[in-house]
Amino acid sequence: MSLLSAAAVALFAVTAVPYVSYLVLYALIRPQGSPADKEPAEPTVSIVLPTYNEAQIVETKLDDLLALDYPMEKVELVVVDSSSDDTREIIREYFSDLNAPELVLLEEDERRGLAPALNDAYAAASNEMVVKTDCDSKLSPNVLREAAANLADDDIAAVTGQNVEVLGGSEVESGYRGVQSHIQQLESNLDSTLIFHGPFSAFEKDALLPIDPNSLADDTELALKIRRQGGRVIFDPAVEYMEASHSEFVKRRKQKDRRGMGLIRLLVQHRDALGRYGKYGRIVLPFNWWFMIVSPWLLAVTLIVGTGAAISLFGASGLVLPGLLGVFAYLGQKDHLGPVQALYSIFDTQVSLLRASVELLVGDSDGTWDVDAELREAFE
Repeated sequence: MSLLSAAAVALFAVTAVPYVSYLVLYALIRPQGSPADKEPAEPTVSIVLPTYNEAQIVETKLDDLLALDYPMEKVELVVVDSSSDDTREIIREYFSDLNAPELVLLEEDERRGLAPALNDAYAAASNEMVVKTDCDSKLSPNVLREAAANLADDDIAAVTGQNVEVLGGSEVESGYRGVQSHIQQLESNLDSTLIFHGPFSAFEKDALLPIDPNSLADDTELALKIRRQGGRVIFDPAVEYMEASHSEFVKRRKQKDRRGMGLIRLLVQHRDALGRYGKYGRIVLPFNWWFMIVSPWLLAVTLIVGTGAAISLFGASGLVLPGLLGVFAYLGQKDHLGPVQALYSIFDTQVSLLRASVELLVGDSDGTWDVDAELREAFE
């Protein structure tokens, strides 16, 4: 074996070790459901809904919220809107003939970004449980009851859930969310999970903390800060929602790369949490550091060195390796990989994380987000 080939094998082995370790942990622990001691509960609820030019779908979202299986006299809706279209007029008209839930409409004349808007909305929320949801997501009818049952456990300060159906039919996103759900169940049973999801996250009002105004991962940042204050932040697969996503490679980049940037920047900002806060800092955070920051670069180097090794051994025929990778990526974005589609989903995420790392090194984002008209159509 040549030195280049040995290096490629070693790089692949090093890249794979943390993933294999997590698989072994999962097999040993066999996590099921929520780790919380769930009890039926009906706290008062503030639902926070940030909106920006959502005239196309906001009425559908409001229908979805009012269809939730929960006493609406215990619910207030806090909308923070920075739209330049008719979104807020539609919201006012929708609530003009309703007695419940109570509407709190925060109107922004200038678009400042999601994190500052959420800080204002969380400050305005007055109820015991605060739920954040996105306009382009649909919620299962029982989400508020499931979230409240988790928060009834004194150790639990926040809970998020899983995407049970990807609107638009993206098998790439569906495969990734399936893998992610297993990881988050394991992390929650070990201690707490890292990633919280925009379509639905619930927090105890008393646990809320200000978000960095420049945050690109607001839900996860809030959960991480809550864990640092001593509360557990968990994933419960019984908390279900639906969200739209693309499969096509180019279309996914804008959606996934921004998320990747936010998560990477958050991990770096809170690097002092490594090794602290029980298994959260000793296991959960190190794995996420590996997956989001180290692994994408190692994987890229492995592919480069592996291709070099193949060319050194087989000449021009060694270019078959990147060729096969190209075919794999092409079939993956077309949702044509069948039983190995989930493997492509992980590869696609690693591509986003690598691109996000590069973007963070060369520039930054202003924290605003753009409306994806095609995904809005999937939501309708």
